Amino acid sequence: MGPVSEPTRPRRRGRRARYAAAFAVLLGLSAYVAVHQMTGSTGAPRCSVGDGDNRYEFTPEQASNAAVIAAVGTTRGLPERAVTIALATSLQESALRNIEHGDRDSLGLFQQRPSQGWGTAAQIMDPVYSSGKFYEGLEKVPGYSRLPLTVAAQRVQRSGFPQAYAKHEPDAALLSAALTGRSPAALICTASVAEGRPGDPEQVRRELVRSFGEKAVPTAVTGGPSAGRPSSEPPVLVVPVRGATGVGSAPGAGSDERRGWELAQWAVARADALRITEVSFGDRVWRAGEAAGGWSKSSPPGTDASVRLRLAR
Repeated sequence: MGPVSEPTRPRRRGRRARYAAAFAVLLGLSAYVAVHQMTGSTGAPRCSVGDGDNRYEFTPEQASNAAVIAAVGTTRGLPERAVTIALATSLQESALRNIEHGDRDSLGLFQQRPSQGWGTAAQIMDPVYSSGKFYEGLEKVPGYSRLPLTVAAQRVQRSGFPQAYAKHEPDAALLSAALTGRSPAALICTASVAEGRPGDPEQVRRELVRSFGEKAVPTAVTGGPSAGRPSSEPPVLVVPVRGATGVGSAPGAGSDERRGWELAQWAVARADALRITEVSFGDRVWRAGEAAGGWSKSSPPGTDASVRLRLAR
């Protein structure tokens, strides 16, 4: 008679095979979830700039952070090149995510370290503050706009991998062209804000002022609740364009049209976070409910120098 354990061996091998298959499925599922969280799956809200091979796709979270970085730079009167450098740096350091971890005590969009004098942890986790600190360091670099991007970024960041910033320059350039208004209607986003909590006009006003200063205070707010009474009309904010300070790098950079597109594309990039369902400027309009997430001709076209933001109700 053979060993008692002999008949059990095939079953053990079969069990091991099933365990291995289950483990492989688990790994595959984990990878799918990771990719879904980083880039969004088919049908998930997403954003893009550029087209064809010269195209960058990203999530609404990344778009919102990129918009803040760009707005803080232009509000300081810095050229588009400074915004490109800042965006490429954040793409490398955090993938444009405001993360609460990193190497040693590194935090936030730029992985700044409280122990190295960048600010408190709470300050660094504020995208407006951390962007301002990056630009503050960049402005101290002589001739930064003429330096190779990776050199300029490294002189601010002092990273252990100084060449890593260069690979992000093409994507950062696409983003900065759109978010500084030089490329009209270039930022495309889908958003799912039609249902759920309503948009808060006061929150949008605060975010406009934090990013662009007092000149971006809406001149009018219509619709929405009034005197404690509900309204069937969604809130609409009218954001002025004329007289606002924007980028100042090239001839025409501070024009009303460029400033209008800067504000409009900031709003689209932040639509998911601020519950914005429609953005219109000039003869173009973006609507959250449109599957392609692009800009279409408005009817009738706007006639005043302002950007209109419609919020979820």
